Amino acid sequence: MTTFNINGQIHTVDAPPDMPLLWVLRDLVGLTGTKFGCGIAQCGACTVHLDGVAVRSCVLPAAAVGNRKITTIEAVGTTPAGQKVQQAWRQLDVVQCGYCQSGQVMSAASLLTSNPNPTDADIDAAMAGNICRCGTYNRIRAAIKQAAKGV
Repeated sequence: MTTFNINGQIHTVDAPPDMPLLWVLRDLVGLTGTKFGCGIAQCGACTVHLDGVAVRSCVLPAAAVGNRKITTIEAVGTTPAGQKVQQAWRQLDVVQCGYCQSGQVMSAASLLTSNPNPTDADIDAAMAGNICRCGTYNRIRAAIKQAAKGV
């Protein structure tokens, strides 16, 4: 049995040490907002926060999490940056199909937590690897800039 601090709650699950955190979250804990995209940490759909830092959960073994706090899309809105990002996403109607958006929001919130006034280059670097099939990149950038004004 392994214990995780997920969204401020303690969850004890029977997870093999090599099980990716993504499957712990989705299959064992029932938090399905974090998405499976590619399984090789290239698309960003599985992004969660470990102690506020964006990580790809599809390749992170459960045993590597340790005592770090996990935040998923279900709770990112309880953080100041996450709340501003979600608000900007809604105001600018960023979402098209929506599949990648939980990962996009998680990466954007992590960026604004560490850098509340990012440049375009900072946004590009932080969002690199978050793929949007619908091509909403311009709206994503605009929403990050709008959220930064309020963080």
